[in-house]
Amino acid sequence: MSIASQAGNPPRPTRREATALIASALLFGPRTIPAAKAAPADPRPQVPSKGFNLPGWVDRNPGSPPARAVLEKLHGLGFRSVRLPVSADTIAGVDAGERTAMLARISAAAGELVESGYSVIVDLHPDGAFARLLHLDPAAAGDRAAEAWTYLGETIADLPVGSAYAELLNEPPLEQAVWLDLRERLAQIVRSRCAHTIVWGPARYQGIWELAETPPLTDRNSIAAVHYYAPMAFTHQCENWDSSPVGRLKNLPFPATRDTPAVTRLFSELKDAGDERALAALEDAFEHPWTTAQIASDFAGVAEWSRKNDCPVVLDEFGALGFCSDAASRAGWIRAVRQAAEADGIGWAYWELDYGFGFIRNRQSTEGFDRPVIEALLG
Repeated sequence: MSIASQAGNPPRPTRREATALIASALLFGPRTIPAAKAAPADPRPQVPSKGFNLPGWVDRNPGSPPARAVLEKLHGLGFRSVRLPVSADTIAGVDAGERTAMLARISAAAGELVESGYSVIVDLHPDGAFARLLHLDPAAAGDRAAEAWTYLGETIADLPVGSAYAELLNEPPLEQAVWLDLRERLAQIVRSRCAHTIVWGPARYQGIWELAETPPLTDRNSIAAVHYYAPMAFTHQCENWDSSPVGRLKNLPFPATRDTPAVTRLFSELKDAGDERALAALEDAFEHPWTTAQIASDFAGVAEWSRKNDCPVVLDEFGALGFCSDAASRAGWIRAVRQAAEADGIGWAYWELDYGFGFIRNRQSTEGFDRPVIEALLG
């Protein structure tokens, strides 16, 4: 998911594509303790799980670090991994002083997370100038990403093997052939600098339909990563960071059908308002069932890809906005996704901690934790 507003904004797939978003992975295990840069004993990596995304810390200046007490409380509740977005704009194509300062912050943040008992996924997350460059000049953007990983790989190299993961590029907005070439290039850069597990996702949105046609890396110490937000009409209702008609959908429950009273009521309201785009978005959203069975089917499909390709897969983004869905529906969807993932031996990291999709009020305070969401994730 891109980081462009207080909620964290995804590049917008079509509604049909969005309903297919999915991810999976093997269950996490205890972190290993070998010395840095030692080769893992098992050629297939452990997959992080019971995680959350933590944007806003080391992906911008100035960042907002969480209080240590918050990290400790979350760990005590049962969370075990953190996906940590970082920005190429503060590492590559900048003067040495700025780069050194940001790399020191990333190193300190990753080290603090590991010391607090978490594994950490360092995630190159396109935003700002780098995100624009990916669309305008993929070759130049590839060079920028390569430069970023040259420094990032060295920065995380000394973390204990098994405690850190290098995610090459979030939701790579590239044609598949272009991305596969860049994926190999970035993987070689990372591998030349550290022994950590490489994480990669399929272009362009990390959706299940993209993973199905994407070959795994030849490096066996790697994990595929995909994201799940289906149905977007539920998870993104009332979103407020762009002009998407999904932002004009509201009060939709989960599970639901086309004939659920709240759904028929919203159809009527949108027809009365003449909002054709929002009507189309809502109609498209019900091409697939809004049920726990549909979610389970999605995860079974990606688990089959994992088995067929002998490649672990991690669901390192899934989430539902808390703007206008009722608390029971939101927690029910989150629980359904988490349980479906775990039923197939799939690890996960929720998007995200304390913005629009989040489950705590403020990363500086141990008060204001959303118990229904936490129980949906860990119960």
